[in-house]
Amino acid sequence: MRQRLMVALDMPDAAQALHMRNQLAEHVGWFKVGLRLFVAEGAPLVKELLTSHKVFLDLKFHDIPNTVAQAIESAGALGVQMVNVHAAGGSEMLKRAVDAASAFPDMQLIAVTVLTSDSMPAEQAKVVAVERALLARDTGLHGVVCSVHEVASIKKACGNHFVTVTPGIRWGSQDIQDQKRVADPALAVQQGADYLVVGRPIIQAAVPADAADEAVSMMSARF
Repeated sequence: MRQRLMVALDMPDAAQALHMRNQLAEHVGWFKVGLRLFVAEGAPLVKELLTSHKVFLDLKFHDIPNTVAQAIESAGALGVQMVNVHAAGGSEMLKRAVDAASAFPDMQLIAVTVLTSDSMPAEQAKVVAVERALLARDTGLHGVVCSVHEVASIKKACGNHFVTVTPGIRWGSQDIQDQKRVADPALAVQQGADYLVVGRPIIQAAVPADAADEAVSMMSARF
C-alpha cells in the first residue's frame, strides 16, 4: 500500500521539500511535485527526488497540442514515472501528448477530469469525469485524476486496468480546506482507486511519518 500513496510536496523550496522527503523516506513510495515547487526549484529538485522515490509531475498541461507535446517530452527526459494533462484540452492535444509520451515507456500519462475543488454538483461531476475519462482512454492515455466519488463509474466505463489517481483525501476531523469532493483512504481503496494523493494531512501533521502510516493502515484495512 505504501507504493500506492503519493505525498504532495506542496512546499516553497527544495530545502523544505527534501527535509520532508527524508522524514517520509521509508513510509511512502511516491512524491508529487506540483506547480508551486516546480516553479521555485525546477528540474534539479525532481532529479534529486528520483534518486530515492518515484515522482508524479503534476503540472496539468493544457495548451496548444504542439506546446503540450514538447512539455511531455521534457517531462519524460527528466525520468518521472507519471505526468498529467487536462482532458479538457481536447482530443488533438491528448493525441499529441500520447505520441510524445510513447518515447518513454516507463512513464504513465494521465488526464485531469474534474478538479476536486470544483463546486459543480456531484452527479454532474461524475458525468463529466466519465466522459473525459473515456476520451482519455480512447486517445491512448494510461488513466486519469479524479475524486474518489467518480472512481467506480470510471472503472466500469474504462476497465479496471485504467489507472485512477485520487486527490482530496481526508480522514478523521481534518479540515477539508479548499477541497469539495473528499473521502478517506479506506473508501478510496474500496472504490478502486489505484493511487491516493495526500498533501496537507501528512506534510502539516505534527509527525508526518505517523500520518503517512495512518493513511497506509486505513488503505490496508480493506484487505
